[in-house]
Amino acid sequence: MRGAPTILHLDMDAFYASAEQAAKPSLRGKPVIVGGIGPRGVVATASYEARVFGIHSAMATAQARRLCPNAAYLTPRFSLYRQVSEVVMSLLRTLSPLVEPLSLDEAFVDLEAGGVEPSTAAARAVGERLRRDILAATGLSGSVGLAGSKMLAKIASEQAKPDGLVVIEPGTELEVLGPMSVRAIPGVGPATAETLRRAGITTVAETAEAGEDELVRLLGKAHGTGLYTLATAHDDRPVVAERDAKSVSAEDTFEEDLTDRTRVQLELDRLADRCVRRLREAGRSGRTVSIKVRRYDFSTLTRSETLRGPTDELSVVREAARRLLEGVDTTSGVRLLGVGVSGLADYTQEDLFAQAATEAAGDTASAEPAAAGPEADAQAEAAPQPRRWLPGLDVRHAEYGAGWIQGSGVGRVTVRFEQPWSAPGRVRTFAVDDPALEPGEPLPLIRAAWDQPPGPTAEPSPPSPGPSEPAGGAEAEGPRAAGAPGASGASQASEPSGGGSSSP
Repeated sequence: MRGAPTILHLDMDAFYASAEQAAKPSLRGKPVIVGGIGPRGVVATASYEARVFGIHSAMATAQARRLCPNAAYLTPRFSLYRQVSEVVMSLLRTLSPLVEPLSLDEAFVDLEAGGVEPSTAAARAVGERLRRDILAATGLSGSVGLAGSKMLAKIASEQAKPDGLVVIEPGTELEVLGPMSVRAIPGVGPATAETLRRAGITTVAETAEAGEDELVRLLGKAHGTGLYTLATAHDDRPVVAERDAKSVSAEDTFEEDLTDRTRVQLELDRLADRCVRRLREAGRSGRTVSIKVRRYDFSTLTRSETLRGPTDELSVVREAARRLLEGVDTTSGVRLLGVGVSGLADYTQEDLFAQAATEAAGDTASAEPAAAGPEADAQAEAAPQPRRWLPGLDVRHAEYGAGWIQGSGVGRVTVRFEQPWSAPGRVRTFAVDDPALEPGEPLPLIRAAWDQPPGPTAEPSPPSPGPSEPAGGAEAEGPRAAGAPGASGASQASEPSGGGSSSP
């Protein structure tokens, strides 16, 4: 435990949802929920406006829709979140060489290692400056906790939410921790909390009073000893700059169980592609390929195969995943599929045998006539599928420019045309196969100075209403704009001035 609050914990506020609100002016101040939008989806992040309805992360999206049906339900855009995260982490690294990222939006910083004076005033000044710099660089807010240990710094940042800074002064740790639920201690989950509750222990103070021997009796040597140490505010864990990933994976849960074997294989190939892409982006290779198959009854099977050397070759990972799938019965229905690579290394060792087999297969395929019958059907399924216009994703129209998907269904897609720095935009509806409409890339949340036009600037005016939009500019909710009950879409809680929907 340090004598000064020089360990900083940063946690961005409702990160995914806040990024979406910053990117979409029409959603600012309204309930926004980011996560899986299908019937089996799970909430990743809910904006603070949505949390007042009782919505929280890890809740089933179906339950969230019942609690707040008028919220905007959006598909995650991880490319945007990673871009913002890189900006935030670069700001943290200007403070200290010891930065320990925990996720895209959360990290510890050792301020002493960066030369900050070990005093409360100096640490607080750094924390306040960091919050201002993050807001200026990203347009988003973050909460900062400062304390003499990692556990207390994280607790302080929770107390600071949203958009605040809390310092836990050295010497006040037990006073702060005592009344808190035992769940505030890292490593105490529902099962441990229930075991302690049955013994009459519900707060951190009661945990410390129980003593180490009693906690060891209840929880075992390792867990009991560690819990007593943290409950008495002793936490000497250092900030570790490098947290080496042990594996890279990709998985999807499907809205409907997959029963067709060919479809399962195609989805597995797609996940292998995504997994290898992430592997290469990290500059790594892996030796062990694994698959995860969750069946209709929630039973989950994992299979793995260790290669002769680390690889980042797509063909090698894909073929290994296919071999593993051969031993799994999928006829009863597949709910979830995943592909992972572990045993990571910083170099690759080409699998010459697999490469030769792949090349030979390619030569054979080019020499054979076109397939017929069932093989032709399988090839047809492998052909590019119609575009899926998911709510929240970026698009670009040849005439109207950048926008985002508000809803789709029955062959129609509704787009709202606006940018992070514009006024709330208008919506228009198109056919899903409109050649003028194509997927787009996320726009920066802060318009760069070099991108500003010379002279006085004015907010861009929204497009003039057309045949697909009412002249008054009333908002069309995703499913209604698509003209289909039950179509997937990002519904709105309320419309900016002049809109037609009522706020919840």
